[in-house]
This record gives sequence, C-alpha cells and structure tokens, in this order.
Amino acid sequence: MTIVRRMITRTLEQRKCKVYFKPCVFVLLFGLVCFSCEDGSDDVQILKPDGTPASYKELSAGRSTIFSSSSRAYDTESSWVTGDLATRFTDGDMLYDDPRESSSDPSTGGLGPLYVGYSCGSCHNNAGRTLPTLFSEGGSGKSGFSSMLIYIVRKDGGYFRQYGRVLQDQSIVGTVPEGKLKATYTEETFTFADGETYSLQTPHYSISEWYADSIRPEDLYISVRIPLRHVGMGQMMALSENELLKVAAQSNYPEYGISGRLNYVTEKGVRKIGVSGNKANHTDLTVELGFSSDLGVTNDRYPEEVGEGQMQSPHGLNGIQITTKEMEEVDFYLHTLGVPARRFVNYAEVKKGEENFYKAKCDLCHLPTLHTRSDAPTLLNGTRLPWLANQVIHPYSDYLLHDMGSALDDHLSAGLAYGCEWRTTPLWGIGLQEVVNGHTRFLHDGRARNLTEAIMWHGGEGAVSRELFRRMSKDDRRALLLFLETL
Repeated sequence: MTIVRRMITRTLEQRKCKVYFKPCVFVLLFGLVCFSCEDGSDDVQILKPDGTPASYKELSAGRSTIFSSSSRAYDTESSWVTGDLATRFTDGDMLYDDPRESSSDPSTGGLGPLYVGYSCGSCHNNAGRTLPTLFSEGGSGKSGFSSMLIYIVRKDGGYFRQYGRVLQDQSIVGTVPEGKLKATYTEETFTFADGETYSLQTPHYSISEWYADSIRPEDLYISVRIPLRHVGMGQMMALSENELLKVAAQSNYPEYGISGRLNYVTEKGVRKIGVSGNKANHTDLTVELGFSSDLGVTNDRYPEEVGEGQMQSPHGLNGIQITTKEMEEVDFYLHTLGVPARRFVNYAEVKKGEENFYKAKCDLCHLPTLHTRSDAPTLLNGTRLPWLANQVIHPYSDYLLHDMGSALDDHLSAGLAYGCEWRTTPLWGIGLQEVVNGHTRFLHDGRARNLTEAIMWHGGEGAVSRELFRRMSKDDRRALLLFLETL
C-alpha cells in the first residue's frame, strides 16, 4: 500500500469513516441519485445515499458523475442511462468487450488478418488501461495481443509502403505479423532539492521479424502508445469549441514558458478542432478506426483490410464486418460512461495538496474546469445525447498541445502537432487507475512507473512545474501526490 493510501487509511480510521478496503485499494460506499430532464436542461439534483447534495468539487462531470471507486469506476453508466438507454449501453459494452474471432460470423467474426488486440476491452480492460506486454513480456505479446500501438515512420516523416503508420504485431493463423517489438530500458538517478532521490527509465525500442523489408534502426523512428483511459469521453465530445478557442488564446504565460495551442485535423472531409488522442489528433472517439486498425474489422468508413495490398495479406476484400449501427452502440457506450467523483475533498492533506498543485502552476495546463456546449453531441449514426449539454466539468485538462521537451519527443507529427507536442492529459479518474487496472504506468508510452516519475518527465512547457515540484519539501510533494490520487 502506498504512503499516500496509508495516510488516507490512518486518518479515516481516526475519524471512524465507514470505508471498506481491499489490498492496495480503497472503495467508498457512496451512491448517486440523479433526477434529470430529457431535454438536457440544468434542472438536476445529485444526492448521496445519505440525502445530502454532492458538492461542486465532487461533481467531476455534472450529471454524469458517479460515486464509485471500485474496479468498475471507469466502466459504469451514468445515472441518467435508464430504460432503453440502459439496453443500448449494455449492447455497446458487449460489443466493446467480447472478443472477435477470425470467422465470418456477423456478430463475433472479422478479426484480422492483421490486428493489435482482439477486442476493445483487451486493451481497455474495464474501460481503462490494460497493462501492456511491453512491461510484462518486454515487447510484443505472445498470447494474441500486446495492449499497445507501435507507430513507425521514416526519418523524413513518411510511412513505409509495406507497413503503414502502425505496426500490426499480431495476426490470425495463416498470416504473418508485420513485425515484433522489443523494449529495453536504461535507468538514471536524480535528486530532489531536499536530497531524496528518484529515478527515471528511458525506453529503447527495436523491431525484429519484419515480414517484408527489414528496416534499419537508423532509418526509422518508433513511438509506442499504451492505451488511454476511457474516462470522460462523452464530455470531451461535448466540449464548447468557443471555450476551447478562448482557452487557447489565453494560454500564454511567458514567465513559465507556457503557450498552448489547438490542433486542427480533417476527418470525414471536415476540418475541426482535435481533442481526442495523445496529440489531440482526432475529432471523434475513433470507433471506426479502432475496429479497423486495432482489430482488423472492416466497416463502412474503412472497408479495406489493414494489410490490403501487402504481400502477406492475400485474403482480399471480405465485405463489411461490423455495421455502422453496431459501432454506434459502442460510441453510445463510450459517451455515456460515468466519470468518478473526486474523493476526500474536505480532507486537510488533500486541500494542502490542491494548494501545492496551484503553487506548482500545474493548473495552467491541467485546467480544472471547463464547460460543455448547449447543443447535444451527435453520435456516428445520428443519435443525439442532450444529457451531456450545459454541464460544468472538471477534467483537469485544457485539451491543448504543449511542447513537452526533447526527452518526450517521439518525432511523429499528427495534424498540426509536432513530435514534441502532446495534448494535456485529463487527470480525472487518474487516482483510480491502479484500482481499475492494477498498475501505475503513465505518459504516452508508460515509461513513468508512478505519478512522481510522470511529473519529473515534464520538460519544455512543463519544465517550470517540474522544477517547482522538485524544490518542494517531501511533505509538500506527498500532499500534491495525494491530491492527484483523489481525482
């Protein structure tokens, strides 16, 4: 059990709060009652089981806030998802979790011939971040999935003809994977201002077993991405673009070296603000792209197999393997997931940590509060969700691109984003990742083994915050980490 959780446990025992513990996790027995209008208006009251109203700080996502800190904290529907909506949520959840097979069965088939995972849930267990084989097996997995994406690009920025942008390291029987990844790490020790030490691991990637042309290491860049948490997907899609424009215009703090900017991408023939993905390089939740690139399941938007035209993929066209209607159920599921409430908001040490969060200027990029727009988000097959409109949310992100320094530069551009630029990671739910997925790997490639390392990897526009954290006393650092663990 971490020092932070021991502190919470000890204090709660002293206060005789009714809390049940499992090994290394704490589970709050709260509930949520939400009375909302179907037109999406703000006439909503959210109560705890004891009948007291939930506080402003606790309500991470307005009416979509859920009071759960169990292993299902990322994978529970919002309270307004009832009746026919609940049926759709369940249907989408099943399509998300159920493994696809390399058969022609219209309900479960279509996997491959090249793929990365055999279901959405294989990489996003409980809608979170499945621990990649990157760490458990040192690279590509041997059991049918790896739970990571392996991006490869030429040194001049172009793609390799026989491989495309993502290396498909898994395949069905009779087809050869495009290649296999191996990861090694070098470790270096550093010191906080008070003398306490910490270490950072730098990853080194190589690819072997190329199915076609063997590409020399010096001729390519490799970028590995571990899964993102699927927390607040619906709220992200409902963000007010006008507010994002204002946030971008205000993100200019030369005294701290910070100047965020929006990414713009063109998808489905429309140029819009990107908010989704590690580099804000998508305008939607990439459901269709996920089925195509990650699972090898063809659909109306991506009707060709991932390896179509490659010499090791002679299968030819197999038709549409998942319908748009079915994919919208997955889209619906992602949009309607509840967002875990903030916990222990009145705990003195948490308040101290929150103050230190502001002292370190973390809030200038990890913006605590945003708003969803007045019109309802529309899903990929036309369904509208008025319940997501007109909400005050606390994602702890500005959804802007920021230069994170040379150490985190992966040399891959996306839309307007350069290799060194990354979207500010939303922090809501971050303290529950260990509960949900059993690990504390952070950053795009999981190189940070805990929150401390994640902070100390910040360079570029995050360098001032990193240094302010480094200079804090041990107690102040611990309080800030405690605050993060309660988001």
